[in-house]
Amino acid sequence: MLKSARKQERDPEGRMPLAEHLRELRNRLAKALLAIVAVTVVAAFYYNDIINLITRPILDSIGCGHSFSELAKVKDAHCAQITVNGLLTPFTLALKVSLMAGVVFASPVWLYQLWGFIAPGLHKHEKKYAYAFVGTGVPLFLCGAYFAYAVLPTTAKVLIGFTPDNTSNLLPLDDLLDLVLRMVLVFGLSFELPLLLVFLNLIGAITGKRMLGWWRGMIMGITVFAAVATPSTDPLTMLMLAGPIWILYFAATGFSLLNDRRKRRIEAAKPDDDEASDLDLTPEDIGEVETVSASRALPEQSTGESDRINGYDDVT
Repeated sequence: MLKSARKQERDPEGRMPLAEHLRELRNRLAKALLAIVAVTVVAAFYYNDIINLITRPILDSIGCGHSFSELAKVKDAHCAQITVNGLLTPFTLALKVSLMAGVVFASPVWLYQLWGFIAPGLHKHEKKYAYAFVGTGVPLFLCGAYFAYAVLPTTAKVLIGFTPDNTSNLLPLDDLLDLVLRMVLVFGLSFELPLLLVFLNLIGAITGKRMLGWWRGMIMGITVFAAVATPSTDPLTMLMLAGPIWILYFAATGFSLLNDRRKRRIEAAKPDDDEASDLDLTPEDIGEVETVSASRALPEQSTGESDRINGYDDVT
């Protein structure tokens, strides 16, 4: 009964006392953490499958395929084997990978809780923009993460090629996982660049014309970034990353130009600050106007003789 009464008393615009805000934040954090813990426990049973999914593309490209006793006999040193160092390292890696999988796969739950806490304080148009940015940003990030996963084998071949001759290359599993995670984050965030430019244009920070004037510098910067992020001598691999970002940048520029044109059209339709608004000069019938004015200005008079007091209509 107390909870239902509390829900009924809640302000429709999301306003509530500070204690209610803190209580709601605590409940939503508890639900988000519970979902992450539950998914982490389930992911722990599939720890080996997750590790194989992350490391298989790299092993297929640079794996030696030999046992440790045969590594010294391998003349072609451009290969490597993944190793785990230390007694506690396997356990800490299992916790790290399971927790990472829990955060990723439980993201719908904790993102929903985050949105449920923020949304009541937003206006209708702010909610519309938030839905648009989230609905666009998530696919862009996933596309960037996929490209990172696709170029990992080629990147591993180039990096392992710097191994000196007659030496063996052993890859610590924790370092490899950190490398994969960094590449996924870098590639995913780089695909968010057009969304950031669109956001800056919507708030009026930059114009589409200025973005179009940056196209030479942006192409050069994106190309340099792709060359650094994919240390490969193969230009096709570099274009796999740079090409989509070029396309997304020009798409953001086109959207900004159309948005600027829409803003100019709206501003042109509005009167200036020192300009009077248009008046309705349509002529009206004077008789009708006088009749309406009189009916509004004078109170209704009584006509019956029974309503008169001492021969007067007015009681005064």
